[in-house]
Amino acid sequence: MKVVDYIASKIERLPRGYVFTYADFTSEVNNKEAVIKALNRMVESGKIAKILKGKYYKPENTPFGNLQPKQAQVVKDLLEDDGKIIGYLTGYSIYNQLGLTTQVSNTIQIGKNEIRPNFKRERYTISFVKQKNTITKENIPLLQILDAIRYIKKIPDASIESSCKRFLAILKELSEKDISSMVRLALKYPPAARALLGGLVEQLQQSKLAEPLLKSLNPITKYKLTGAAKVISTTGKWNIV
Repeated sequence: MKVVDYIASKIERLPRGYVFTYADFTSEVNNKEAVIKALNRMVESGKIAKILKGKYYKPENTPFGNLQPKQAQVVKDLLEDDGKIIGYLTGYSIYNQLGLTTQVSNTIQIGKNEIRPNFKRERYTISFVKQKNTITKENIPLLQILDAIRYIKKIPDASIESSCKRFLAILKELSEKDISSMVRLALKYPPAARALLGGLVEQLQQSKLAEPLLKSLNPITKYKLTGAAKVISTTGKWNIV
């Protein structure tokens, strides 16, 4: 089979919006230059699109034009390395997904153990959030919620009161085991995030699960989260003002 025919056949089997590079083909086609040339020809013909140098995707055509790949596809090289999870979408990238805001941002935020300076990738700004916990596939949903709690004041077009109501709804859907895991993970978060999570968990009548958070806090430090008291009845206990 010719190089062009092989590449076209493989791309045909890829889902719409899937991002790939020439390296996805070089294990079968031992000619990097031929692969790149074939891919660039397919870009020119409109069969695939280039998202940035060396990265291509199979566009999804709509009456309004080609849809951009999902954010996870745009930065998947920053989320996984040879099958190992090294980062996860967080912050602006998941506030909408969590139902905390209706806004969609052009900033893609990634939680990682080792962070790097912000940079641009096509129309997106890529920024990083330091994560002190080990990142696993299982705990990513919990870390995403904890990050949102940590940055509650930065959620676009949302008040602290409305965000707290949404957090309570999210936590209600979690199992006791998940909440216990979240409390354990939260111990590596800043005090204000621990206090807010503690208040939210206690509001759900889970005082015992919240005890490690209360013990971890300085009893004289205050945390200014205006509006939280309208949702959490024990803000005084958690020094939330």
